[in-house]
Amino acid sequence: MAKSTKNSLGKEQSLKLLNQLKVRFEQNKTRHKDLEWGAIEAKLLAAPDKLWSLNEMEQSGGEPDVIGYDATSKAYIFADCSAESPIGRRSICYDREGLASRKENRPEHTAAEMAAEMGITLMTEAEYRDLQKLGNFDTKTSSWLQTPANIRKLGGALFGDYRYGTVFIYHNGAQSYYSSRGFRGLLRV
Repeated sequence: MAKSTKNSLGKEQSLKLLNQLKVRFEQNKTRHKDLEWGAIEAKLLAAPDKLWSLNEMEQSGGEPDVIGYDATSKAYIFADCSAESPIGRRSICYDREGLASRKENRPEHTAAEMAAEMGITLMTEAEYRDLQKLGNFDTKTSSWLQTPANIRKLGGALFGDYRYGTVFIYHNGAQSYYSSRGFRGLLRV
């Protein structure tokens, strides 16, 4: 049995993850109409670092699934499709600057750094709204979103949720954190 190394998985782990992803893909066809699993699997097998990132998404509760294909870059788009913000990524500030500004009760991590370590990106507001067209996500939780520099410069950060049949995008201080707020990520393969 091959062992996993930094940013790659062992053979057994890879096969297990590919099987989980395939099952989720087949169970949620409305998220990726007109896409075939075989082509996606081939791209994943050719990109072990991307497979590792998907495993990080899976292990932290994100339930990644394919939500689209970008014909320009020829990349499949995976997103966290767990019903609520991934449980393994909650109770975190937005970024390092926000964390550093906390005087007490600092969380252990930040959304921006955690996403970078996982090899994924935080969703933008537009990507989050597109995800919500595929289902109702964050009905009890919320997720940090990529924040424009002009807002971040003033100390704020964006997050979104889904309530009352509507996607809401809000702001909060980047130093804040809540047990019900995490982040959703995207990965292009």
